[in-house]
Amino acid sequence: MRTLRFFDSIDLRWMFGLRVGTKTEEGGALVELALTMPVLVLLLVGAAELGWVTYASDEVANAARAGVSYGCQTSNTAADTVGIQNTAIEDAPDITLGTTTATLSCSCSNGSALGAVAANGGCLPSSCSTGQPETILTVQTQASVTPVLHLPGLPPSFTLHGQAIQKVMQ
Repeated sequence: MRTLRFFDSIDLRWMFGLRVGTKTEEGGALVELALTMPVLVLLLVGAAELGWVTYASDEVANAARAGVSYGCQTSNTAADTVGIQNTAIEDAPDITLGTTTATLSCSCSNGSALGAVAANGGCLPSSCSTGQPETILTVQTQASVTPVLHLPGLPPSFTLHGQAIQKVMQ
């Protein structure tokens, strides 16, 4: 059995204001906060930058889909590269698209042979020996995104690419 000494009593220490053999931890939480705050801020900024780049990537991909949807309506709209570019730009209002390219190609419905593209954007009827010729429209978009804060180890800007491929309605 342990015997209590005079200064072991909590009530006496409080009453006399004595702090014999005790260490206080006042300010410890403030020191821990000061040490971890830069890491927390870096994580939050990194998450925000990742969110922005992901959003911009979605915008670039959606712009390519909008351009290919416009161009695949008829063979005339498939040849309208300015209209395809304007549709892609209008679909991505929050970012600045760098390059939007539209390419036409031909394939046969049975996959036997590839043919040439006619001047109006359609496939030549003689392109396929068997099967029907099909015109394929490919729209590629590109944008450069610069993060607000440059984090060490990451490039100063990111180039994002989008691509959509669809068969043109005949």
